[in-house]
Order: sequence, then structure tokens, then C-alpha cells
Amino acid sequence: MQDFQSDAGLHWRGIEPPLALSDYKVIAFDMDSTLIAIETLDEMADLMGKKAEVAALTEAAMRGEIVDYKQSLRQRVALLAGMPAEALDEVYDRRLTLNPGVEALIAACKAAGLFCLLVTGGFTCFTDRLRTRLGLDDVRANVLEIENGRLTGRLLPQPWGDLCDGEEKRRKLLEVCAALGVGPERAIAVGDGANDLPMLRTAGLSVAYHAKPAVRREAKVAIDQGGLDQLLRLFAARAA
Repeated sequence: MQDFQSDAGLHWRGIEPPLALSDYKVIAFDMDSTLIAIETLDEMADLMGKKAEVAALTEAAMRGEIVDYKQSLRQRVALLAGMPAEALDEVYDRRLTLNPGVEALIAACKAAGLFCLLVTGGFTCFTDRLRTRLGLDDVRANVLEIENGRLTGRLLPQPWGDLCDGEEKRRKLLEVCAALGVGPERAIAVGDGANDLPMLRTAGLSVAYHAKPAVRREAKVAIDQGGLDQLLRLFAARAA
């Protein structure tokens, strides 16, 4: 792909700003390190004294060095067996913070009529609260199995499949576009890791947010400095 045009930490290629935000109908976000500033699984592992082990697997998966993402995720979740369920509240309440610009970007998208979607390999114990907090329209995420107040180290299958990986993110994005009667070229996808690539390749506008090199190489837009609301600079002239 051609070189980026750049302006103060915002980079783009293959598009001609200013764009019109209302030309798009869907925006899909990854969660960990995209909407929020942490990797929730790593923070959960930290409470179990296993952060280094889990974080190393997370980092390798995000760089695209692990071919089987599902196996990697199950391996990491298995290391959390025995964690008290109330520790999930501690992660959300004391460790989870939104990335800068999240609320401004979502507010602008909602004002322009976009459907706001969260698709993540993370867990419903966090996404359910973020959906309410941010006014998101739909979520696709994984469910941790809890028995007798503790994590079992397993994920529960759901009606749509076993777990949400990169391909499921893509499938969910296409499902939402179809339900709205629009093609994926009218979707924006935002992510940072290798398992976001399937949906980024599918969407009309792909955005890499403080992303891994493999993601930045393919995205049409890269935000390397500042918050997610940097994206609005590509639209401001015609979206106001």
C-alpha cells in the first residue's frame, strides 16, 4: 500500500479528506487497547499473579505470531481458573479506563446516524457495562464460565458460535451491515491487533489505533498520537 499522508499523529492513504461521516452507517470497535486503555485479560491475570505469562501470550497474538487465536485465548483463560468472580469488578472499577477521545468519537458517530458496534475477544462482564456507559448499539464478546463464584478457566459457547475471534468480528460486522441494508464499504472498523485485521480488511474505512505494525501496514488510517477523536479530523469539514 502507498505511503501515508500525515498530519500531527494522524495518517491516511487511499482516501481524499474531507470525508462525510454521514456517508458511513456502521462503526465497529475493538475493545482492549482500542476503546479502553488496558488489556483486560492481562489485568485479570495480574490479580492472580500470572500477568507476565498471560501478557506474553496476548502480545504474541496481537502481533499475529500465534496462528490459532482461539487456542491462544483458551490457554490464557485457563490460567485464570479459580479467580473469584468479584475480582472482575475490581478490574472494571479500578483498572479499566477509556482511551482518550472515545466518548467524543462515539457521540459524533451517533449524531451522524451511525450504528455503533463493539466486537471483541474480551468478555461480556466488561462489554455489558461499556455498552450501557457509551450507548453502544450492539456487542459481540465472549462469556466466562463461573461456577460457585469462581472462574472455571473455560469459555461458554453461545448461539452464534464458540468464541469471538477475528473471523467472528468480521462476520458480525457483515451481519450488522446486512441488517441495515448497506454494504461493508459503508462501515468503519477500528482496531489495534492482528485479530482485528479480518474486519479492517472488510470495512470501507479501516483505522489502526496505536496499532501493531502488521495492522498499521494495512489500514487506510493510522492514529499514532492522541486519542480516537483524531479520526474526526478527516470528517470535520463536512460532518459539522
